[in-house]
Amino acid sequence: MRRVALGVLLAGTLAFVALLPVRADDKKTDTKSQEKKQADKKDKDKDWVPLFNGKDLKGWKVYPEGTGEWKVEDGILIGSGKASHLFSDRGDYQNFRYRVEAMINDHGNSGQYFRTRFGPGFPKGYEAQINATHGDKIRTGSLYPSFPSGGKNRDKITVMNTAPHKPDEWFTQEVTAEGNHLVIKVNGKTTVDWTDPDGTYLKGHFALQGHDPGTVVKFRKIEVKELSK
Repeated sequence: MRRVALGVLLAGTLAFVALLPVRADDKKTDTKSQEKKQADKKDKDKDWVPLFNGKDLKGWKVYPEGTGEWKVEDGILIGSGKASHLFSDRGDYQNFRYRVEAMINDHGNSGQYFRTRFGPGFPKGYEAQINATHGDKIRTGSLYPSFPSGGKNRDKITVMNTAPHKPDEWFTQEVTAEGNHLVIKVNGKTTVDWTDPDGTYLKGHFALQGHDPGTVVKFRKIEVKELSK
C-alpha cells in the first residue's frame, strides 16, 4: 500500500511540475541559444565568395575556345562533350579555401583544379580528383599525383578504388591551400593533409575538367574564401 501511495504521490508531483509555466528567463536563454547558432552559421559563411552565379559562365573561360559543352541549366553548371577545361578569369589565387558541390556520372571523370596555368591539354597545376567509378582508380578526394613530388608520395595523397561518394550523388569537396600545405576534404572528412616539399604550384587559376566524351559533371556551387598571404 505504501508503494502504491508513493507512486500516486510521485505521479501527481510530476504532473504538477509539467503544468508549471515556463519562466521568462528560460525563454530568453532559449532565444539567445538560437541567436548564437544563427550567428555562428553566418560567421562560417562569412567571406565566402561565389564563383558561379547560377545563370551563365560569367567569370569563366574555356581553353581552347569552343571545345567541350559547358552550359547552365536550372541553376546547374554542366560539363560534357569533348575533353576541355573551364578556367576562372582570375589567375592570381594563392592561399584560399576553395569548395564545390558537385556530381559526377557513372564512369565519368573530372577534376577541381587550383593554382593552375591557363593552357592546352591537362593544365599544369594541382588537381583535386572527381571520380567515383571511372577506369582510373584514383578517386574523389585525391590530390592527383601528376607532378614530381606527387608521384613520389602517391600513397599519401590518393584515395584508391573506392570513392567517398556514389556516382550521380551530390557531394562537397573542399581544398585548402596555404603556402605548400594542402588539405582536401570530402563531405567534411579529410582525405588529404600533405605538405608539398617542392611547393610546386603557388599561384594560378581555378579550373574544372571535362575529362572525356563519356563524362557528365555537374556543379551547383563553386566558391572561394581567400586567406591571408
